[in-house]
Amino acid sequence: MSKPDAPASDRGSAWRPAKATTAPGWLTVVQGTRRVPFTRARVWEALAVLRPYCAVCDVTYVVDGPSTKHGTEFVCAPGRLDGQAPPAGAPRGRVVEWEPQHRVGTRLELTPEVWVTTIEVSDAPDQSTDVAITLTHEPLTGGLLKRRRQRKTVRSIAEETIESELGKVADHVRQAEAASEAPSA
Repeated sequence: MSKPDAPASDRGSAWRPAKATTAPGWLTVVQGTRRVPFTRARVWEALAVLRPYCAVCDVTYVVDGPSTKHGTEFVCAPGRLDGQAPPAGAPRGRVVEWEPQHRVGTRLELTPEVWVTTIEVSDAPDQSTDVAITLTHEPLTGGLLKRRRQRKTVRSIAEETIESELGKVADHVRQAEAASEAPSA
């Protein structure tokens, strides 16, 4: 991945590419950070609170319970469900870390693997916010040879995912603000 020539207006100034590390136990850990020109409270509301539908990601979340907090369970499915149940086999997740206004972690369980996403937000100068995303991948099946062959691909997918998600922060903030300004039904 290469650094863009000039940062986009919503990306902020502190751009650092995603960085992969190898953790023990065949975990792949990838981290990326970006400074965004929004307050921490605005970024937290946009990234940590699970909404029924995210137009930025085109994903529907079916949340078990009224709010996002530690232990909240959810199912996610691509596209709009419009009141329908998620398809059989849809990924299931759980909020595994919850430090309001600072850190949220989710664990998404897929058939052969588990992905843990941790988002940390912290104050930066000029009312901007540093957003750090860490993706951890744990394969649940396959032997040593299979895991070694897949490691490079998994690392690449994780790096691309982090870059994409960091690039969408401004869109998430705008979506959250539009939702809070919309009249209640």
